[in-house]
Amino acid sequence: MSQLSRLISILTLLKSKRLITANELASKFNVSVRTIYRDIRKLEDAGVPVTTIEGRGYSLMDGYTIAPIQFTEKQANALITAQHLVKQTNDMSFLKDFKEALTKIKSVFRTSIQEKSELLDKNIHVFDYHYENLSSNILSEIQLAITNFSYVEINYQKVDDSKAIYRKIEPYALYSTQKKWILIAWCHLRNDYRAFRIDRIRHFKILIEKFENRKFNLQTYFQSCHYNVT
Repeated sequence: MSQLSRLISILTLLKSKRLITANELASKFNVSVRTIYRDIRKLEDAGVPVTTIEGRGYSLMDGYTIAPIQFTEKQANALITAQHLVKQTNDMSFLKDFKEALTKIKSVFRTSIQEKSELLDKNIHVFDYHYENLSSNILSEIQLAITNFSYVEINYQKVDDSKAIYRKIEPYALYSTQKKWILIAWCHLRNDYRAFRIDRIRHFKILIEKFENRKFNLQTYFQSCHYNVT
């Protein structure tokens, strides 16, 4: 990490926490405490009102503001996904606080990010609270393909098949059940909607080509009892 990136990150941390120590910052960025001292001086020289509280750490002067943080589309998608997972908790106070916090976070999204996050929000459903870390590591990419109406090519291996088959698909929605993330997409091989287990996708590539929205509706899909997973 460059010094500039570290300075911006330190400023963000100072803004997000009431008090933080030099040791905590050094551990966070894997640098020496002496380097953190120099970084703090750099921020002070740049006019940032850092307050040093002897024996306790650093803080920012009350009332100091920085420009709103810009979220990337993937970061916004991660928050929307977390919202659906959090809904599975039995603690209503936690649900309320998380919803209010997320509302505040959404308020700083750029308009284009807000629109895409709302689209993704309508196309995710979680049946249970379990979550599995996917070795394929493509959930974020799938979300981008859904919100940008991008064709995707995959090699997909069925549960009872030893070979992966090439598919060109139009990704529309995601749901989670039995610790698995499932992608619902229009499959050009089968000329119909199909459900794909993400952990069985052996190759995944987002294409430049865009597809026309078929006006897929997740709730209608569920009601049709059409969600057998291959």
